[in-house]
Amino acid sequence: MKDHEWTKELPVSITVCDRDGIIIEMNDRAVRTFEKDGGRALIGTNVLDCHPEPSRTQLSNMLIQQTANTYTIEKSGVKKLIHQVPWYKDSIYAGFVEFAIELPATLPHFIRQSQ
Repeated sequence: MKDHEWTKELPVSITVCDRDGIIIEMNDRAVRTFEKDGGRALIGTNVLDCHPEPSRTQLSNMLIQQTANTYTIEKSGVKKLIHQVPWYKDSIYAGFVEFAIELPATLPHFIRQSQ
């Protein structure tokens, strides 16, 4: 995340891939999160190789169709919001960004009224 220093130590995992699925950036949290899978060495590899079926096919379709995907997971008692969205450079599709945000055990939900 050389050009975006503010993301380096952000307490959110950020992984960026290009339109072909090649991982091009990871912040420090992402490197630690995927340490057992290679950590920083994953940069330059294909994100599809990191996913088993059926996730691999779903992600492949997302790359082609440029569709977002958002869900929650829980692993080892830690809940996370996973938000995978296309990113653009000069209005041209450039790939995907995955944000993985740790969530508290209880999360308030507010409904705001439009004004």
